[in-house]
Amino acid sequence: MVSRRVLSFLCLLVTLISQAIAKPQYQYAVCITEGEDYAPNSTYHTNLKTVLSRLTSNTQIDYGFYNATYGQDSDRVYASGICRGDVTPHACLTCLNNSTSLLLKQCPHQKRVAGGYDECMLHYSNRSVLGYYDSDFRVYLQSKNNVADWNKYSYVLNKLLSRLRVKASTADPNLNRKYASGNATGPNSKTIYANVQCDPDLTVAQCNDCLDGAFSEIPNCCDNMSGGMVIKFSCNFRYENYSFYKPTPDTLTLQLSPQGASPPSPAPSTTANSSESTYHGKSNKSKAVIAKYVVPIVVFAGLLIFICIYLRVRKRTKHFKSEAKVDDEIKEVESSQFDFDTIIVATNNFSVANKLGRGGFGPVYKGMLFNKQEVAIKRLSSYSGQGDIEFKNEVLLMSRLQHRNLVRLLGFCIEREERLLVYEFLPNKSLDNFLFDPMKRAHLDWKKRYKIIEGIAHGLLYLHEDSQPRIVHRDLKSSNILLDADMNPKISDFGLARLFVADETQIKASKIAGTYGYMAPEYARHGKLSTKLDVFSFGVIILEIVSGQKNNGFRNGENVEHLLSFAWKNWRKGTAANIIDPTLNNAFRDEIVRCIHIGLLCVQEKVADRPTMASVVLMFDSHSFAVPIPWQPAYFMNNRSLSDIKFSGCSSVETRSKEQKSDSADASANEASISSLYPR
Repeated sequence: MVSRRVLSFLCLLVTLISQAIAKPQYQYAVCITEGEDYAPNSTYHTNLKTVLSRLTSNTQIDYGFYNATYGQDSDRVYASGICRGDVTPHACLTCLNNSTSLLLKQCPHQKRVAGGYDECMLHYSNRSVLGYYDSDFRVYLQSKNNVADWNKYSYVLNKLLSRLRVKASTADPNLNRKYASGNATGPNSKTIYANVQCDPDLTVAQCNDCLDGAFSEIPNCCDNMSGGMVIKFSCNFRYENYSFYKPTPDTLTLQLSPQGASPPSPAPSTTANSSESTYHGKSNKSKAVIAKYVVPIVVFAGLLIFICIYLRVRKRTKHFKSEAKVDDEIKEVESSQFDFDTIIVATNNFSVANKLGRGGFGPVYKGMLFNKQEVAIKRLSSYSGQGDIEFKNEVLLMSRLQHRNLVRLLGFCIEREERLLVYEFLPNKSLDNFLFDPMKRAHLDWKKRYKIIEGIAHGLLYLHEDSQPRIVHRDLKSSNILLDADMNPKISDFGLARLFVADETQIKASKIAGTYGYMAPEYARHGKLSTKLDVFSFGVIILEIVSGQKNNGFRNGENVEHLLSFAWKNWRKGTAANIIDPTLNNAFRDEIVRCIHIGLLCVQEKVADRPTMASVVLMFDSHSFAVPIPWQPAYFMNNRSLSDIKFSGCSSVETRSKEQKSDSADASANEASISSLYPR
């Protein structure tokens, strides 16, 4: 067995051999032909040679960023040079001197030139080269090896680059260096290595913007490639499936498993079969010089490198574990976990400008992921009253549910005492945002409202009967119905949802939770929980959609009305028009009245009287079915003031009123249809 001391010696030997014999892997020269060229032995030529010789003369600077200028007026020359953050000062100066020779040889007359090697970049011009400015300048450098599973490979790569971007942009300004390197475990347990870098004079926002633009070039540069590099004037990044940089004390080692991930498919692009560099600019006269990938390593040194890297990676690689104390169940969806730094960048550090609103869970922010996908990010507030149980509940439930009328969970984050949920972004926000706004309500014509009602019904039917196991939402309300760009409804917020096993029809809830006004009476009084709780809430939402009024009380002349009471009284009197929102087209009156009828069926006081969601969907899909006559709804009131309403479900009402009993006699002929429509 080889001792650790011998292994350490071998690793050191390998490092020295590699540094001694290895040559730069990439080299490139871009000659920008905008404007006039300079003539040999002209004043500009002389100034250029002077500024390049002075560029690296300040040996007191050891952080790898140099700049200089020389000359006057149109003959003034600006130059800057930057070296990779892990390169030693001596190696940096050597690389920049070699770059000077390369560029003067390849671009003998151009005033604007950029190029160098993978370890450094030299840029000179007849205009200032300091400060951040975006342009069409792009250099692509590719490896010549393809990746078998690019989707998983790029998923891990994107997360690694995102983490490194945050680290580089927020680096200690006293270090005068915006550089970060790290590695992560990719498909088939192979390690992906990457580094990112910005010019040290860039601000945090400028560095983020520059790297974000560079990352977006991956589909154009390096699609399906195991390694590549994108270089811009003010920043660059590189990745490989082998270690190409010298580790620093703060080099990241992340365990970002791609298993089970569903990253977005990359945009189609063409790739090269060999290592190449490409320049994309405004001038079609621009040219790029391509150097082939050369890594001369002897067999013995290569074998030692393999042993050294294997031992180090095996020792240093660790699982990316959450700091939160949650049950092992949540690890089943660990592939959907986002790191907190990615969330910080996506939301611009939870800026007020990105805030979409606030719910019971906490604030919700709009974010932009690395792949330009817009997301909504819910951040659990410490004072929200919800904790790990509700958080875990939503993660586990939503990771299993797939339906067009349920909001899609993209991932979650548990880090630094933070609890965050990442959802698909729905631009039209919630239903109540439209329904109860006097101006926006006009945009909801009856066709849109009916589509919303049907969509909610199908989403609930999926939860109650088609999902495994069955699910009761428990907090269905208009603010938890989100609308996509086409006004399609999606049920959201599953923090209070409960599971039902196959044989269960009703359970006793240990804690009553939900929203007053949407709770069914048997649940509010006794904690009896069943799918009929969601049916009751759905009935309330139907009446809200039809009337445009909130269920918790509205003023009708001098009286304060409760929506269920108001709808019931007008239904019995045959004045359904009083319930309908005046902004709706009267041409659809029959369909609207049928929806009121179904809504009243759903809010009946007794559980057995309410239809199942399967029956409700059948009523919507087939108008040939006769809809039974509803009983009086729960929480019925007679013109009480709003202060008297509070929460009427707290009072015990065990029998129907005499008035309702007389109605039941008239409706007895329809009771057979009730039992046939509501299978139990």
